[in-house]
Amino acid sequence: MSNMEFDVVVIGSGPGGYVAAIRAAQLKLKTACVEKNADLGGTCLNVGCIPSKALLYSSELYWKCKKEGALHGIKAEALHCDFLAMMARKNKIVSGFRAGIAGLFKKNKVTHLQGTATLLSPHSLRVGSQEIKTKYIILATGSEPTPLPFLPFDEKKILSSTGALALPYTPERMTVVGAGVIGVELGSVYSRLGTQVTFVEFMDRVCPTLEESLSKELQTQLTKQGLTFYLSSKVNSALMNDKEISVQITLPDKTTKTLATDVVLVSIGRRAYTQGLGLEQVGISLTPQGLVPIDGQFRTKVPSIFAIGDIVDGPMLAHKAEEEGIAAAEIIAGQQPHINYAAIPNVVYTYPEVASVGLSEAQAQQFGLSTQSGVFPFKANSRAPCSAEEDGFVKIVVEGQTKRILGMHIIGAHASELIVAGALALQKKMTIDDIIHTPFAHPTLAEAIKEAALAVHNRAIHK
Repeated sequence: MSNMEFDVVVIGSGPGGYVAAIRAAQLKLKTACVEKNADLGGTCLNVGCIPSKALLYSSELYWKCKKEGALHGIKAEALHCDFLAMMARKNKIVSGFRAGIAGLFKKNKVTHLQGTATLLSPHSLRVGSQEIKTKYIILATGSEPTPLPFLPFDEKKILSSTGALALPYTPERMTVVGAGVIGVELGSVYSRLGTQVTFVEFMDRVCPTLEESLSKELQTQLTKQGLTFYLSSKVNSALMNDKEISVQITLPDKTTKTLATDVVLVSIGRRAYTQGLGLEQVGISLTPQGLVPIDGQFRTKVPSIFAIGDIVDGPMLAHKAEEEGIAAAEIIAGQQPHINYAAIPNVVYTYPEVASVGLSEAQAQQFGLSTQSGVFPFKANSRAPCSAEEDGFVKIVVEGQTKRILGMHIIGAHASELIVAGALALQKKMTIDDIIHTPFAHPTLAEAIKEAALAVHNRAIHK
């Protein structure tokens, strides 16, 4: 058994882990990153954010050419989708990023260790046949799809998000269990390519963590696109034969209905991945939710062991994990970073996109805050008709007395890019007047943000 020694060992190479390793190395700490899979990048790069966004873009391009091409004077004869070519493009993008992470490790002198890590003590772990000694450990092992007990994943007919990103064909029918972010994104991909997509959602609206007006508008737009929703409904069972799957659901009125489908995508959430880490070996117990408990500095009850990302409390977001990874590395190096969790945006990459940061009006009022809000529709924006992107709106929530911005909520094209204005406003504790007095380029979709700010004072120019 060979021995290796480091200042920091990061377990997991997802967006939290690999970023933590690079930042630690930048801070002159001798760093290693352990990854159990053959490929670097974790869920986000390999079977999550990146491949899904590649397919969302490709499928949207195809769908828009079919739907809007003639509107722009673009007429294509016998337009069709080569699905395998679309998948090949996705795979090429993923491969490029994997190589990019490996290159960044090499550039920053991060040692990549491939294998499963098991904690031995507060300052040592085993990877394969090697025992590694280290001053600090950062746990960044991420999460995995949560299965339904009676619908175990086979990734052929009963799919997790991983299987849905690797299908070799477009099914005629797909039933999606769960209309959360991952479900509506992947359902959108296949719907655009001709699949009949039906959702069964236990809650009373799609993407229930979103601000309510965004959730309702998203459902309206997706329904217009041909997706079907059974809300406040529950999947009871599924029977599979050679031809199809029969999914029995209970509707809000307690009656049952059977949905015939070719594949089922189970998208009911994700759970922290901590199996095999040996947490009990060092005295770390999980919370009832299966998460690793930490203090305000990402330390577990073992001072030399930190935890970040999907295995700790908070939204399971790649950019949240990145911020935490950087902060943990800087704390180990003796710095005092701070993360403003209120400024971390959430995005749904459907069409239209949905992006939200900060508080909704309902949340702010629950905190006892008086609120005002301003709303501006994209159909009244000068750029939107030029690009045929008129669906949706911007909503800004402010504190009634100080006019400090509490939240920004956008549904519309490129919302994922526009929401940075809200994140920056919350990060810098800006008031609504700071946006009103900022010049915005014309014509841009971003002008809808300024108009929504003006609408707080009933001063919107184009509404």
